[in-house]
Amino acid sequence: MDTAVDVATVVHQGLADFLSGFLVATDTAASHFRHREWEDLYLLARHRLDLYESHVSAVVDRLRSSAGTTLWTEAKVAFVDLAPVDVSDIAATFFNSVTRRLFETVGVDSAVEFVAPGAGGVDRTVAMREVDVSSNLEAGLRSLLLEADLAPTWRHLTRDVTLAGDEIRQRVRYLGLGDLQAVTVAEPVFYRGRSAYLVGFVVAERGDIPLAIAIHNTVPGLAIGAVLMESTQLTALFSYTRASFFVAAEHPRAMVQWLNELLPHKASHELYSAIGFRKHGKTELFQDIKRHVGSTDHQFVQSRGIRGMVMIVFDVEGLDVVFKLIRDRFPYPKQTTRRAIEAKYRQVHRHDRAGRMIDAYSFANLRLPLSVFSEQLLAELRSDATRSVAIDGEHVTLKHVYVERKVIPLDVYVREANPIKAEAAIIDYGRAIKNLAAANIFPGDMLLKNFGVTQTGRVVFYDYDELCKVTECRFRDIPESTNPHDDMSADPWFPVGENDVFPEEFVRFLGIRGELRETFQAHHGDLFDSRFWLRAQQRASTGESIEVFPYDKSARLGAALRTAPTLP
Repeated sequence: MDTAVDVATVVHQGLADFLSGFLVATDTAASHFRHREWEDLYLLARHRLDLYESHVSAVVDRLRSSAGTTLWTEAKVAFVDLAPVDVSDIAATFFNSVTRRLFETVGVDSAVEFVAPGAGGVDRTVAMREVDVSSNLEAGLRSLLLEADLAPTWRHLTRDVTLAGDEIRQRVRYLGLGDLQAVTVAEPVFYRGRSAYLVGFVVAERGDIPLAIAIHNTVPGLAIGAVLMESTQLTALFSYTRASFFVAAEHPRAMVQWLNELLPHKASHELYSAIGFRKHGKTELFQDIKRHVGSTDHQFVQSRGIRGMVMIVFDVEGLDVVFKLIRDRFPYPKQTTRRAIEAKYRQVHRHDRAGRMIDAYSFANLRLPLSVFSEQLLAELRSDATRSVAIDGEHVTLKHVYVERKVIPLDVYVREANPIKAEAAIIDYGRAIKNLAAANIFPGDMLLKNFGVTQTGRVVFYDYDELCKVTECRFRDIPESTNPHDDMSADPWFPVGENDVFPEEFVRFLGIRGELRETFQAHHGDLFDSRFWLRAQQRASTGESIEVFPYDKSARLGAALRTAPTLP
């Protein structure tokens, strides 16, 4: 039998292999960006998503015969001496992943798990590059861009740094922060999709401004796409609706702590996920849930919005996430299975979410006190979720639950918001559908209730049971009838295939009323035309990739200068 040290050594080697593979993937991503190898970069992103699970599984297979509790309690102590202190947070989560798989742990077993994996370790800092811009902002920006070594050729570097400098000055002047002093960015470059980002701060006389410079590698050369300095822009860049960055975060906790200075309202679990350490992000989220449940008198209740036919959705006041359980049975007309729904969530996790789909954490055997559940919710769980929930005298065990960021259902939002905000949301709803189509995603059920509005006012999609690829659909026009009675028929008078979609029917089924319906048609009437969808389908079928940037057209380099009011 393996000794405790032997067990700890095997787990440590699995961790080391994972971290090595993670850093290799980051270096490879930088190379793919420089050489514009976009398909390879996409495949690399999917490969990195599988890295953690593959290394945990390898360790579990190796140690499956060494599953005694006493042995693993001693192995946990031995692992502390082996694990690198620089990544103690990631190391503890990795150890827990192995033991939870081996022991099929329900709740938390402190004998074989690290109870607070985010704690401990040593203080580290993120390597920075800083330039003095008090006398020449453009020269400083040029220096930062060239030192990043993103690619050999720039398209219009002088023009780009001039426009970027003008936008930075305008923002500093608008905020009344006095003279510019320095620009400082993290030495590691953030890569995602076809873009690279220099992330840091503009340092001014009376305060700092968060900064992200978006750089795109076009055929003629590198170009600055945008200079992002507003809180909402940085929030969108690091959104939970987007894939993780490739970034050389050798000290993940230090990187997260530094990013939290830029984004103080972002939870640690979101920032860990944003830099690729999604499993530890899940650990951080669990700690947040545990702390909140232990400190509040509020109970879990059904979430706002129309009751779902496939999922039971609930939340608790003060915690910015919702919990989603698959129902035991799905009423007509839903024709799906539990396995199919789980596959949809995996598909969303692995797909380009185009900034419009919420990625969910999947938890197994999450145990919470019975007292924090309302009686109404408990009644629904007992009647409709027996396959997902176990309820005993003191606890509710969520055997399989999805946890994702809380948003306001779009149908609720447009009903309660003032007319200006409601109109903006409806317009962005159309953009969301188009962004998804560009990423080869067809939402299926496009009712307002299946979309939500984030804290920054962005519309996102979150109901995945009918989601499919645009390329899997057959978009058709409704054929003309020669029989006047056909239009009165409750059923289609023409043959309809399983994957047939008739866009002209959307206008009747979306549930938009009055002036909002007119607004939607004015901005997005092409969504009701099969030609829009056929074009999207053709682009996806030929492998044409359309990147959906994490910023609006109004944020493109130079756009703000053309539309900005005159400042004193």
